[in-house]
Amino acid sequence: MQSIRSYRPFLLSLVMLCSAVVWAAPGPVQSFDTKAGPVKITPIYHAAAMIEAGGDRIYIDPAKPANLEGLAPGDLILITDIHGDHLDTADIAALSKTGTEIVAPAAVQQTVTSAKVLANGESLNWRKWKITAVSMYNIKHNMPNGTPFHVKGRGNGYVLTYGGKNFYFAGDTEGTPEMLALKDIDVAFIPMNLPYTMTPDEAAEAVKTFKPRVVIPYHYRGQDTQKFADDLKGSGIEVRLLDWYGNALPASAPRVTPPAEIPKPTTGAM
Repeated sequence: MQSIRSYRPFLLSLVMLCSAVVWAAPGPVQSFDTKAGPVKITPIYHAAAMIEAGGDRIYIDPAKPANLEGLAPGDLILITDIHGDHLDTADIAALSKTGTEIVAPAAVQQTVTSAKVLANGESLNWRKWKITAVSMYNIKHNMPNGTPFHVKGRGNGYVLTYGGKNFYFAGDTEGTPEMLALKDIDVAFIPMNLPYTMTPDEAAEAVKTFKPRVVIPYHYRGQDTQKFADDLKGSGIEVRLLDWYGNALPASAPRVTPPAEIPKPTTGAM
């Protein structure tokens, strides 16, 4: 009988392969019916998500330490802000291909020069989608020197409209007047982490005001999302609690080297 030592390289490779599969575990996928077909939204990590519908693939805020292994390049990448947990040029490059388009606020374009700028309150049409930028900023949660962690006008939340349904990714924000004024939001992704955004209680109060049909906490590291869900009991708003932190690439595992440059879109029109 052949010694088990002779199988050791094979067994080691198998363990490494299985580990890689365990690391690459974005999800669970959330599917929402629209008049134009289903929209599937997959949590990746923290504030990063993949959105798929009608053959289009959109990424929002891909950034370390999200594990991107196995994820196909996107047709569109949305970036909300300049902070490293939202803006990561290596991850943007890793999820880009020829023709990938990037939409971001002006502050992000200073780093990602190929991005098309969308300012607060502006909208654009992209394929079958309408994308609207919403202000995201701090009101009372500030740095020790009094400067907001997120100043008004620098970053974008986004409302993505497809097939008559509206999907809101709030970005790093408190319950601003712009958020509270939103209407007819079908699915809202809301942050809750201190000191950068708001508490679960504050997030719940904001959600009660603009009343999305479904709300999903994200960008919540260290916060009690169950408290948020409990605050919304009896409101008629469906709360879905998902794991946004199970897909981190281990610190010892290197990121696949991305292309040297982020590909420029094949056309400038959006």
